[in-house]
Amino acid sequence: MKSLFSWIGRIVYFSIGWTYDPLPDYWDKKSVVIGFPHTKNMDTFRALTYIKIAKVNARLLVKASWFFFPISLLLKSLGGLPIKRNQASGFVESVVNEFNKREELVLALVPEGTRKQVTTIKTGFWHIAKGANVPIICWYLDNRQKRTRWIGKIHPGESIEADLLKIKEIYEKAGFSIPLDTEKMKQLKKP
Repeated sequence: MKSLFSWIGRIVYFSIGWTYDPLPDYWDKKSVVIGFPHTKNMDTFRALTYIKIAKVNARLLVKASWFFFPISLLLKSLGGLPIKRNQASGFVESVVNEFNKREELVLALVPEGTRKQVTTIKTGFWHIAKGANVPIICWYLDNRQKRTRWIGKIHPGESIEADLLKIKEIYEKAGFSIPLDTEKMKQLKKP
């Protein structure tokens, strides 16, 4: 079944004029994958499709309001995991527990958290990766080149601020600027 979905995904990418990088050498079967940008619903569609092309058993966090019949059937089959943004309490710990229970888990999410323009990104991904002791892999939907790209990997250190600056640098080298509010970064606390 994975091969069928992969084949269909390749046809979809070809039909929309997109290409993609193969999984990188630094791929890890337990990781948090972050993706930018998230400016339209099509970004989520391309991400879910690529997951099937690469035959990755990833879970992609999707806003819970999108999980209504019949769309919910498609989202769940593509690896979508509903998230209620207004109920963040305990979320990080529950995801860390899932990582601890499994030999393989790839969690994909968009730190912008919304398609609207934001002044700074959400940092739950860092807390999850740090708590689960897994790497953060950076993924970029390059709209100019129409290509899904893998651009880097970091292991969370002791400083969220330092790690966010490393991630910002990785994306800037690829041609994308992550919105970071340096004043808010100084006040970062566990979500």
